[in-house]
Amino acid sequence: MWSKPHLLNAIADLLMLVAAAALLAAAAVWLVRVPSLPVRQVVFAEPLAHTRRLEVEQVLPAALKGNFFSLNLETVRGSLERLPWVRKVEVRRIWPAKLEVRVEEHRPAARWGEGRGELVNSYGEVFAAVPNAEEVVALPLLFGPQGTAPEVLRRYGELVGTFKTVGEKPVQVTLSPRLAWQLKLENGMLLDMGREQPKAPVGVRLQRFIEVYPETVAKRAVRPAVVDLRYPNGFAMRVAGEGKGK
Repeated sequence: MWSKPHLLNAIADLLMLVAAAALLAAAAVWLVRVPSLPVRQVVFAEPLAHTRRLEVEQVLPAALKGNFFSLNLETVRGSLERLPWVRKVEVRRIWPAKLEVRVEEHRPAARWGEGRGELVNSYGEVFAAVPNAEEVVALPLLFGPQGTAPEVLRRYGELVGTFKTVGEKPVQVTLSPRLAWQLKLENGMLLDMGREQPKAPVGVRLQRFIEVYPETVAKRAVRPAVVDLRYPNGFAMRVAGEGKGK
């Protein structure tokens, strides 16, 4: 072996690589365990509209275990995402001792159900949180079976656009367990739109009503309390205290 220089060179190179790898491993262990590299500052990239500082201070300290390198970012992210108004969190290290936290809060689009303290965000996701009084008054009220919040929110958005053309505003949309739709307007009028029908979809029946609304409904001395749109070729209106009439 001693008479083969190329083999000796190869062995020497290998030993150097092993030594370098061991040195790097030792350095990595030292960086993870060294107590002199603590996280000294946590900064939020944007101000929080709903999440209170006290809520953050209650969950964050327990997640800040370890130093700058050993700190588990997933633990930090998970602890913040358990807060009621927090939808998504991103965390990154900034050398030498800082964490930057970017929080996406829920943007409430509607109330969900009644008396359960649940809201629907702009993605159609249901979450439990307590909005301030002004937000509660401004939000529409949506009802539906479990798992239907995205569909009900989408329908509400369509109805807002539809009734804007006649100067009215939807404030409540309900999808029943039998998948029948009901709408309440800001003026108190209730519209039974029924289920989707292959030959007479809800949208078609509703558009027929919108087309005649200015003359048939808006100009009435007493507006109807209930409008039944479940008929394939027409609708029925009922004034409070009166019988039905087409």
